[in-house]
Amino acid sequence: MSLRGRTAVITGGASGIGLAISRRLAKEGASVAVFDLDYAAAERLATQLQAEGCPALAVQVDVSDRRQVDAAVAQVRAKLGPIHVLVNCAGIEAFEPFQSITEASWDRIMAVNLKGTFNCAQAMVSDMIAARWGRIINISSSSAQSGAPRMTHYAASKGAVISFTKALALELGRSGITVNTIPPGSIDTPMLRRAAAAGHLGGAGVEQIAAAMPVGRAGTPEDIAAACAFLASEEAGYITGQILGVNGGRYM
Repeated sequence: MSLRGRTAVITGGASGIGLAISRRLAKEGASVAVFDLDYAAAERLATQLQAEGCPALAVQVDVSDRRQVDAAVAQVRAKLGPIHVLVNCAGIEAFEPFQSITEASWDRIMAVNLKGTFNCAQAMVSDMIAARWGRIINISSSSAQSGAPRMTHYAASKGAVISFTKALALELGRSGITVNTIPPGSIDTPMLRRAAAAGHLGGAGVEQIAAAMPVGRAGTPEDIAAACAFLASEEAGYITGQILGVNGGRYM
């Protein structure tokens, strides 16, 4: 599944699932641009990847801000060349009873999770159209498929990402670009650990959640990264508009 000669952008690429994706695509030979609000973490990762022989770039960017996205894309093109692969992984979550959700909270979730996905795809797709080859992979959530209490705004934003994926796949298919989405479920990340510690998972800990999964374990960021590597590869060229659930059977 070699990605040699390809440039990949991973948003939210410096931590959790995004970190694993950045590492995996670098391992497959791609040049990697790590977009993240946490520049120090992105820079540490880029430095590590460079030491391992991978061309890499760290860029601090808030994906909800189109001007920041456009400036970041310009940096990538100048230093790594045209963009061929985009993984939209940047996202935020919140746990709030429906009647307590403020307009500001709703707007912030939508701005990052949905508008950020739109901003990045629109800013980068011209390179893929010019190359007549591209891969856009949107990280959604199994919460969008099953629903999630106290996460109406989050689930809605990720459900919209799934619909966005299908519509964009139809529009870009004849340009040699595939667009797919991975909705993770119960992935053992610092975000999941924080949610469990705060009691947002019905009082269950990560270990209890893992034991209840059909496969008997929680997912790892590397599980998601492996699926991303496949969808970004040449071998996945006939797969588009699809929802590839990587959730250990949590949703089926």
